[in-house]
Amino acid sequence: MTTDTEKIFSFIDTYAQTTDKLYLEAIIEACGQWLSGEVSPTVSGSVSKEDIRRGIQLAVLKGMKQNAQPHHQMTPDSIGMLIGHIASKLAVDEHNLTLLDPAAGTGNLLYTVMNAIGHQVTATAVEIDDVLVRLSAVVAELLEHPVTFYVQDALRPLLVDPVDITISDVPVGFYPDDDNALNYELMPAEGHAYAHHLFIEQSMNHTKPGGHGLFIIPANLFDSEQSSLLHPFLKKQTVIRAVIQLPDSLFKSATHAKSILVLQKPSPEIVATPDVLLAKVPNMTDKRAMALFLQKIDMWATE
Repeated sequence: MTTDTEKIFSFIDTYAQTTDKLYLEAIIEACGQWLSGEVSPTVSGSVSKEDIRRGIQLAVLKGMKQNAQPHHQMTPDSIGMLIGHIASKLAVDEHNLTLLDPAAGTGNLLYTVMNAIGHQVTATAVEIDDVLVRLSAVVAELLEHPVTFYVQDALRPLLVDPVDITISDVPVGFYPDDDNALNYELMPAEGHAYAHHLFIEQSMNHTKPGGHGLFIIPANLFDSEQSSLLHPFLKKQTVIRAVIQLPDSLFKSATHAKSILVLQKPSPEIVATPDVLLAKVPNMTDKRAMALFLQKIDMWATE
C-alpha cells in the first residue's frame, strides 16, 4: 500500500519530469499548483503535516543530489526529530510560542520542530539563498505554518523581535566579512571569525530572557582553535543546559561528527544549576535504547 508520503513525492517527481527547469524550481512550481488547486496528489483526506513535510523533503533531497551545492544541505530527519522532541518539552507551558531559525535553508528543520510542538507557534526564518526561501515559503503555506521570511545574511542586523526558542543547524566555517564580524564579541583579534560562533551569538541576541537556543554544532566546538573566546562568552551570556553527542553512525567520518548544544538566556527568574546534561544518543535503530534516552531527556526538561 502506497503511503501519503510516497504519493506526495511521486506527485512532485512526476511533475518535475515534465519540465526542463531545475528540479528545485520544479518542486516550487508543483507545490504552487497544489496550493492553487490546479493539480494535487491523491492523498487521504486527513493527510498529516508530517506526511506533507516528508514527501516534499524526499523530492528536495533528490533535487539536491542532482544539483549539489555546498550550502544546499538538509538536516537529517533523525536529528531534526530529536531537536523537535527537545523543543516540545521546553515549550510545554508556552502559549503563542515564537521560533527563529537564522540559517533556515529549505525550512525542513524548522517545520519538523513546528510539527513536533504542534500548537500556537509562529516562526521567523532567515536565509540568504532566494531559491531556498521560495521553496521554504511554499512548503510553509502547504503546512499552514505562520512563518515570516527574511532573505539576507543572518549575521547582519536582523529586524526580528526576541523569540522564545532559537534553533539552528549552524553553518560551519569562516565568516569572510571581517568588518561586520567586528560587531560581535566572538570576533578574534586576528584572522576570520568562525561563522558557527557568530550564529550562536546572533541567535542568543535574538532570544528572550529565559528562552532557549538549540544548536546543531561540530562535536569539537569546545576544543577548536577559537574555543578560548567561546568559553567565556557562553559563561557570561548564557546558561549551558545540555551537550548531547549524536551517534557517529550518522556521519561520514569522525571529523564531521555533530552534537546538540542547548543554551538558555539568563533572566532574573532563572536559577543556574551546576549540572549540565552530558549525554550521548544511542544507535537510533535501537528502539528500546532510544525510548530510555528520550525518557532521560523528558526528566531533564521537567527539572
